[in-house]
Amino acid sequence: MARLRLWLAITPATDRISLLTSASRISFSRSRGASAATEQADQPVTRSAEAPLSFKALGLPEELTAELDRQGRNAPFPIQALTISDALAGRDVCGKAQTGSGKTLAFGLPMIARTETARSRRPHALILVPTRELANQVAEELAPFAAARGLWLAAIYGGTPMGRQIKALRAGVDIAIGTPGRLNDLLEQGEMSVADVRFVVLDEADQMSDMGFLPQVERILKQIEKRPQTLLFSATLDGAVAALSRRYQREPVQHEVPTTVESTEVMDHRFIAVSREERLNVTAKLCGSADRSIVFVSTTHGADRLMEQLTAAGVECAAIHGRLSQNKRERVLSGFATGHIPVLIATNVAARGIHVDGVDLVVHYDPPEDTKVYLHRSGRTARAGNGGLVVTLALPEHEADIARLIQSVDEDQRIVLMDGEDPRLSDLASWQPPRAVGRVSGTYHIVTARPAARGGGGGGGAKRKPARAVAAAAPRSSGGRAARSRSRRPW
Repeated sequence: MARLRLWLAITPATDRISLLTSASRISFSRSRGASAATEQADQPVTRSAEAPLSFKALGLPEELTAELDRQGRNAPFPIQALTISDALAGRDVCGKAQTGSGKTLAFGLPMIARTETARSRRPHALILVPTRELANQVAEELAPFAAARGLWLAAIYGGTPMGRQIKALRAGVDIAIGTPGRLNDLLEQGEMSVADVRFVVLDEADQMSDMGFLPQVERILKQIEKRPQTLLFSATLDGAVAALSRRYQREPVQHEVPTTVESTEVMDHRFIAVSREERLNVTAKLCGSADRSIVFVSTTHGADRLMEQLTAAGVECAAIHGRLSQNKRERVLSGFATGHIPVLIATNVAARGIHVDGVDLVVHYDPPEDTKVYLHRSGRTARAGNGGLVVTLALPEHEADIARLIQSVDEDQRIVLMDGEDPRLSDLASWQPPRAVGRVSGTYHIVTARPAARGGGGGGGAKRKPARAVAAAAPRSSGGRAARSRSRRPW
């Protein structure tokens, strides 16, 4: 079943068609800074304010607060409280925050409140996102609120036929949520115009920059006739993203969310040394101990190969990457979101569209290229205040890279050698790794000893279900483990 489910609902008063979807949820926070008295034209200003206790106190229309109550969302997260206030007042907003930290409602609710019914092919509000999966998920989150205000919204992205999207635009779309490439295609064909756009959201601008989309983004923005209210959200606000803000925002109010404030409080990090022969066994054991897992690999071929290997080991899984058709990607994501697929194997690019709550394990099967990629991958877990476990598997040739990574994320722990039969893997979150007392000139030392008792991994922690079938461990020489246990090598 496709990830984005559309319903056609006729509104009696207007005989219009609303495009509706289901919903999901996320969370956020905010920094404090200078007062409004220090504002300068076209420069970001950080405001401080006390978060209201309710959405109603923010000044949202009654239709939106009623829908929030219906969904059981009784109080705003801090970023929603502060950002909504500024956006409702018509100010440009520049938000620095990690993916999945609650910004969808932060920009979506004021956008819906300030958007009016549009003419055919000329939407009044535009949300630009880097991936088709994110376009779908933003649409799902905002659709009930748009319907409450009698507005149409549509997700517009490549990889699918244009026909349905063109039909929706001709019928009249008030809020367009799309990827830059497909939007430019529709603009060039004359099937859409952004001349009447009055509200723009640039979501995950850093990822659009990384993927080379900013020229396409600017091509769209330059076609807007009047300067719109613009909200920009990004994990970083430097380089090309900062330049984009300077060009297209006016006196933006800046809300900054430190990358480590919320995530490290609920996210456990573990660094496990593995041999090439044992890496698959360790991964299978880890995935078997969790309810919902994402395993990251570097390449499309690696994703397909690991899926075959884990399936042969008895682990139910599926792979998602850029070479899959859109329908297949949506089926896989839908299966993962509903729990029918407990393990998802993903490449970095495909992972940018994964925003699913309830992921309790992230495994870096292949090491991340840098700290930014590590944080982005790891951010798939520990969402909306829930806990999560992040495990990085380290082959011998990755020693220097993993050592630098541990330092960059400020984790005070050593890397521990394990194989697929290690009992600690069944409850790795409750097991506490030894501290990095061996840190010398930026290096760490491997701990190779296995716990004396082959029972639990340290007691306590969340209850986890029994492991699924695990691939048989590769044979080892009689003295291999003893030799490794006696040696201590820099990590």
